[in-house]
Amino acid sequence: MDAISVAVRRGGVVESRHRVHAVAVRDGEVVEAAGDPDLVTFLRSSAKPLQALPLARVRHDLDAEELAIACASHQGEPAQIDAVRRLLAKAPASEGDLECGFDEGRPSERIYHNCSGKHAGFLALCRARGWETSGYRLPRHPIQEGVSREISAATKVQAEEIPTATDGCGVVTFALPLEGMARAFAQLPGLDAGDLVAEAMRGHPDLVGGQGAADTDLMLALPGWTAKRGGEALFCAVSPDGLGVAAKVEDGSPRALRPALARFLDALGFSVGEDFERVQIVNSRGEEVGEVVAE
Repeated sequence: MDAISVAVRRGGVVESRHRVHAVAVRDGEVVEAAGDPDLVTFLRSSAKPLQALPLARVRHDLDAEELAIACASHQGEPAQIDAVRRLLAKAPASEGDLECGFDEGRPSERIYHNCSGKHAGFLALCRARGWETSGYRLPRHPIQEGVSREISAATKVQAEEIPTATDGCGVVTFALPLEGMARAFAQLPGLDAGDLVAEAMRGHPDLVGGQGAADTDLMLALPGWTAKRGGEALFCAVSPDGLGVAAKVEDGSPRALRPALARFLDALGFSVGEDFERVQIVNSRGEEVGEVVAE
C-alpha cells in the first residue's frame, strides 16, 4: 500500500497534498502498512504512556486522573490544570520544581506547558525513589535512564542503538522506525503497569488531549482503544485486542492526521466517523472554505 495522500481542497481545487506513512502490528508482525513502515522519526510525546510506567509501578497512591495527566499533552483546560496541581501536591513538589519551560501563547507559568503533567509525574517518581529532583530531565538522571530502558524493552531494540535528542519540553526523545513504535504500543497493556496506564488514559481521554485533540477524539470514537499523539504529526494507538498502530505525516502537518487515520483504520476494519474522514477549513469569518481529505 502506497503512502496515504491527503489533499487540501479549496473551491474544489487541490491546493496542496500531504504524504502519510502508517503501520499496524499484531503479535509482533506487520499486518498492514501504508508507505514506509521503516520510516525513522522521533517518538516525541507519544512516548508518554511508556514514560509513565515506572511512576505507575511505585506510586499506588495516585488516582486514574493523576496517572492520565502524567501521560497527557494537555491544552491547559481547567480540569487538566487541576489534575496537574493535584499530582504536584502528591509528589510533593511545587510548580517551581517543573523543568518544562513555557508554552508560547499560554500563561507564562510552567504548569500551563502541555507536558507539565509528565514533568509532575517525574517529580513524583523522584520523591518515591529518593532521587534528586534537580535535573530530572537530563539524560544521565536515573529518571531518563529508566525511561531509556522502558523504550528499549517495549521496542526490542538495544538502548545504545536508539538515537536520542532533546524534546520540546527538555527531556530525552527517541528516534525509532514506525514499526517499532507500533510494536511498543501493541505491547503496552501487557507491560508491567501498562494496564494501569492504558486504563487511566481510556477512562479520562479528555485529560490526555482535550477538546478537539485527535487522541482524545479517537478514544471516544473507538471505545477500548488507547491513543497518544506526538509532535510533528505522529500518532500511536493500540486496540483492545492488541493491534498497535503508528502513523506519521511526512511534512509534520497535524491537519492531515485525521483523514489519514480514517483511511488506514478503515482498511483494518475500524470506522472512526466523519469527524476524522473530513477536516473542515474555516476562514477568519467562521466560514467553511475548504476541506482536508484522504484521496
